[in-house]
Amino acid sequence: MEIVFHIDDLANWPIAMSNIENTVDHILTRIVVVVNGPAITGYLTDDVKQFITKYHGRITFHACHNAMQSHDVTDNQLPDQVVVVPNGIIDLAKLQNSGYRYIKP
Repeated sequence: MEIVFHIDDLANWPIAMSNIENTVDHILTRIVVVVNGPAITGYLTDDVKQFITKYHGRITFHACHNAMQSHDVTDNQLPDQVVVVPNGIIDLAKLQNSGYRYIKP
């Protein structure tokens, strides 16, 4: 099974991280986390950085370039493990089109 978690509100990061932790140890093929909107600044927090480090290699993290521009976040501010995608909504649509199940905490 493949799951994409969508985070677009900064306040939803803790809920999303809890949902992901409860999911990651089950039999899954892949988990992708797509972040856009104001939630993009969550990538700059220590809690999220630690979470990314903990799950590096098991979860793929995407950052919407449009959201980064809107919230003055640069590539070099993001953790190295985060992949910048041109558009978070298009990324979500492509992932869903390829069989990912959509979860929005």
